[in-house]
Amino acid sequence: MNTLLPTSIVGSLPKPSWLSEPEKLWSPWKLRDDELREGKLDAQTLAAHEQRRAGLDIISDGEQTRQHFVTTFIEHLSGVDFDRRETVRIRDRYDASVPTVVGAVSREKSVFAADATRLRAAADQPIKWALPGPMTMIDTLYDDHYKSREKLAWEFATILNQEAKDLEAAGVDIIQIDEPAFNVFFDELKDWGVAALERATEGLSCETAVHICYGYGIKANTDWKVTLGAEWRQYEESFPLLQQSSIDIVSLESHNSRVPVDLIELLRGKKVMLGAIDVASDTVETPEEVVATLRRALPFVDADKLYPSTNCGMAPLGRRVAQDKMVALAAGAELLRRELP
Repeated sequence: MNTLLPTSIVGSLPKPSWLSEPEKLWSPWKLRDDELREGKLDAQTLAAHEQRRAGLDIISDGEQTRQHFVTTFIEHLSGVDFDRRETVRIRDRYDASVPTVVGAVSREKSVFAADATRLRAAADQPIKWALPGPMTMIDTLYDDHYKSREKLAWEFATILNQEAKDLEAAGVDIIQIDEPAFNVFFDELKDWGVAALERATEGLSCETAVHICYGYGIKANTDWKVTLGAEWRQYEESFPLLQQSSIDIVSLESHNSRVPVDLIELLRGKKVMLGAIDVASDTVETPEEVVATLRRALPFVDADKLYPSTNCGMAPLGRRVAQDKMVALAAGAELLRRELP
């Protein structure tokens, strides 16, 4: 990446109102069959155009072909029964009805490679693609086959590695693994979580990233964050391990969060994708506010390793708000570039 302070979004963008209900997580599709497939790809192309128009340097799919960042991937795997539902505790903070693992999990063909090929053709800039992480995947299912979170995680890590290699072959420059579960299950994080993450990205030549946040879009996440006190220090558990890992980039939230910015020092030597945009508010940041967030991080990460980004996905926001926030992110990064030697 030759650009100083390359900008990108973390993951999702709002979908067009003709594709699904706006400003709502996991809203049902409005189209069906071939029209749905065409509509998803049209929305992905539009999302790429909106990112380019905003001035972002790294383009993503905006998760326009996905209803959920975890289950859409799992839907394409064998061994999981979506009709057999069980209630489980997600992230140890809320109950949800989830599909059941009933047999050996496997991937018959790539889930996203065709979509990534379409995105590659639509963008001249580097492109990034996000996949759910092994620990977050197992936390979104009921396992009636392996009966071991670790065993299932390793199976998913192998499948994710197959998918990641197909995405790299399709022209993806950065493969991001989303692991919000890393902020919750600290014993598993240390025992096998980072190792499974590395298995998912093993053998890749493109850059790799992991995104860890505190969760957005649902009341259970908001309520949980209220209990965390004046400082959110959960990253202290994962950052030292990730600093020693093979992952290239670590993505975290910052703006309007209670994460002490000096925790970034624990990642010294890694590239840091820093959230300078609050995805839980409709208030659009000014470029100067983006600069202030980024500048506070510079004592703890070299400028050539800082990637300005959003705190998380922006699916629940209005499309105009999301567009304006992307513009502010790009403008803020440009202002800071002019300040730096």
